[in-house]
Amino acid sequence: MLTKRIIPCLDIKDGKTVKGVQFENLRDAGDPVDLAARYAKTGADELVFLDISATEEKRKTLAKLVERVAATINIPFTVGGGVSSVEDASNLLYHGADKVAINSAAVKRPALIDELASSFGNQCVVVAIDAKQMEGVWKVHLVGGKRPTSRSLFEWAQEAEQRGAGELLFTSMNHDGTKNGFANDALAELSERVNIPVIASGGAGNIVQFKEAFTIGKADAALAASVFHFNEIDILKLKQTLQEEGIPMRI
Repeated sequence: MLTKRIIPCLDIKDGKTVKGVQFENLRDAGDPVDLAARYAKTGADELVFLDISATEEKRKTLAKLVERVAATINIPFTVGGGVSSVEDASNLLYHGADKVAINSAAVKRPALIDELASSFGNQCVVVAIDAKQMEGVWKVHLVGGKRPTSRSLFEWAQEAEQRGAGELLFTSMNHDGTKNGFANDALAELSERVNIPVIASGGAGNIVQFKEAFTIGKADAALAASVFHFNEIDILKLKQTLQEEGIPMRI
C-alpha cells in the first residue's frame, strides 16, 4: 500500500501566512519562510503555498517569496495563486516550485490543464477545487471561494483528470477552519470517481480526523494549516500515531 502524506499549507496574503474560518476572518499565522523551514525539519511530506488573493487582485504569485521558501526546504513544494498560463507556471517552477496548483483559471479555461500537462508533465499539475455543499450539491467556487459556479465538484474533477491533472486538492468550504473533521463522504466519492491522488483539505482538528480522512474519505494525502501553524498538532507525532493505527506513513 502506498504511504499517505501529511501536507501543511501556507495560505499567503500580503506576504504573510494567514488562516481563517470558511475563507473569512483571516488572521496572521506567522512568517512563511520560518514556517516552511520548521515543517521541512519536523516530518512534513510536502508543502503547499497558496497566494490566496492573487486571483482577486489580478496579479501573479509572489515569485520571490516562493524562491525564499524553496531555498529553505527539501520536500516537494506545490505553489498556486493567480496561475493562468504556461508562462506563469514556468516562472514558479523556475523559482523553486516542484508542482503548480491551478484553480479559478482552469475552471474559466479548462484547456489550461491540457497546456500545463503537455508542457511540464501531469506530475506537475495540481488542480485545486474549492467547493461548497449547497442544497445537497457540491458546487465549485472561484476567486478564493467568493464566486459560486454551476459546476459540480465531481463532474469538474473528472474533467480535470481527463485533461491531464496529476493530482486534485479538494477543499471543503463548509469544513474549512472549523476543526470539525474533513468532508469524508465527498472525499470517498471523489476518490471512487477519479484515478489520480486526492488531497483532503478543510476541517482538520485532531489526529482522529486525519485517520478518518484516510480510512473513511479514502484520501491519498491530508492537508491542514492552523493546527500546524499554532502548534496544536505535532506532525511527527501525528504520523507516528497514524502509523500505529495502521495508516502507512513515511517516518
